[in-house]
Parts: sequence; C-alpha cells; structure tokens
Amino acid sequence: MAMDSAPINLTHHFLIAMPGLDDEAFAKSVVYMCEHSDRGALGLVINKPSDINLKKLFDKVALPLRRDDLTDSPVFQGGPVQTERGFVLHECMLAGSESVYASTMTIPGGLEMTTSKDVLEALSTGAGPRKVFVSLGYSAWGEGQLESEISENSWLTVEADLSVIFDTPVEQRYDKALMLLGLQSWMLSPEAGHA
Repeated sequence: MAMDSAPINLTHHFLIAMPGLDDEAFAKSVVYMCEHSDRGALGLVINKPSDINLKKLFDKVALPLRRDDLTDSPVFQGGPVQTERGFVLHECMLAGSESVYASTMTIPGGLEMTTSKDVLEALSTGAGPRKVFVSLGYSAWGEGQLESEISENSWLTVEADLSVIFDTPVEQRYDKALMLLGLQSWMLSPEAGHA
C-alpha cells in the first residue's frame, strides 16, 4: 500500500471470495467484517453452516433453548481461528450506552458480537436478541494482510446488508452479496487479470 493512500476501513462490509480463492476455509465464502483497522481485521463467515444446529449447541453447554424460532438454525463455521469458541452476532442490545452482555464488541452499522455465555443464557430463557447468528471460530488477518489479499484479487468488498445475514437462506447468501455489487457469479473469472 502506498504511504500516501488513505487506509481503508472495511468494518460492517462483506468480503466476497473471488472464484480463484481456493482456500478450503474461504472458497465461495461471504465474510461479515466485525472490525478492520491498521492492526488487522476480524470477521465471521456467514454462509458455511456446520453440521450442528443451535439446539445441539445449547445441549452441549447444558442450557435449554426456549426459542422455537432458533432451534433448527445452523451454527456456522465462522472461520479457522478458535474453532471451539462461540461468537454470537446480534442486533444491538443496549442498557443506556452499554451493551447488556459482557465481552461484546459494538460494530458500527447496528450489530454487536458477543463472546460471553450470558447472551446464550438470555436466549435459553426465551429472551435475548431477536436476530441472532452463531458461529464457532472466526476469521482474522494480520496487519496489512487483508489489504494485500484484496490487491491480489482474492476478495470483492461491499457495504454489508443485514438482510443477507438474517433473512436470506444460507445457500443464497453468496449470490445475494454479489447482487449488492450488481454482479452474478457467472460474471466472475477465476483468473486474476493483469494489465
């Protein structure tokens, strides 16, 4: 990156994998960016469900799940880092100006990401946030790594649309994210172009 260029901030954006990105964790993925700064980036893959649903996850952590709307929702593979740890992406739940949950990152754009068990405890009582996305693991990039991958034509970026995360069937999220750019997957070449 040139010294005089302004740093980019992709917080509350989607990263959309280009067809040439064949890394198993990220092929044909859409990543919601929770944080991006000059120190690095953190996001959650929103279109790779794991083989367990929320009911099974709650059984594993010995909590009942009293939210019928969430019972069959998949738990997602959020990325290759800390795959045994849970991450809950949800609408803002504020008490004054503070989140009601511990270990919560507020994301500009209307969401929070919580890593503490108290959000699961709230859901287990039938309360908690209405819109919820749960993953095991997250995606991370070190300083300058994401910018380098973007310059190598590995990712497209677009401002996030929360309906893609919460209201779009999993199998349609990649195409729906591309549509935010006016693209369809058949328009993308797996080869990087060079002038």
